[in-house]
Amino acid sequence: SGTHAVGGMIVAGPDGFNKKAYRSFNIKNTALTPGDDYAMLREVLTRRFKRLQEEGDDKTTPDLVLIDGGAGQLSAATQVLEELGVQGLVYVGIAKGPDRNAGREQFFMPGRAPFQLPVDDPVLHFLQRLRDEAHRFAIGTHRNKRSKDLTKSALDQIDGIGATRKKALLHHFGSAADLQGALAGNIAAQVCETIA
Repeated sequence: SGTHAVGGMIVAGPDGFNKKAYRSFNIKNTALTPGDDYAMLREVLTRRFKRLQEEGDDKTTPDLVLIDGGAGQLSAATQVLEELGVQGLVYVGIAKGPDRNAGREQFFMPGRAPFQLPVDDPVLHFLQRLRDEAHRFAIGTHRNKRSKDLTKSALDQIDGIGATRKKALLHHFGSAADLQGALAGNIAAQVCETIA
């Protein structure tokens, strides 16, 4: 999404989803064009694989990386992994097929033509489940971030205005909009009154 952009990473193994290993990535690069999936994907993969390299923990190195997207996303991933010198990693882009129909997904791998799996293939169903879980996690993370931001107020940015004063000011003036329209002298008098 263009605002409150996040990337999500899920982890699954032989025992199913490993929710303790899930990670969300707040997109930090402020120079990105809002909604630039490729740039956001590059940021997330760079941060993830740099960290793996720094930690040097083979136990957390994935056997397979499933990338949500098609040829463009695969190209962005390839660029990052080559720049970081990551070798021997199997990674696949999964894109919704024509008309975005489930079961008609296309798969993209480096050096291979795009392909599809049979609609009744259990591997396809497993990969769809992984993709859907990644969507669920990323969307949930985005919504939580957005809702937290909605509860913020300009008062949160003012030194010396804590939760108690903020509550008293909002109670006195009725709303953040009314507070914003109030004269500075009225606000100062109310702040002094809450201190007293």
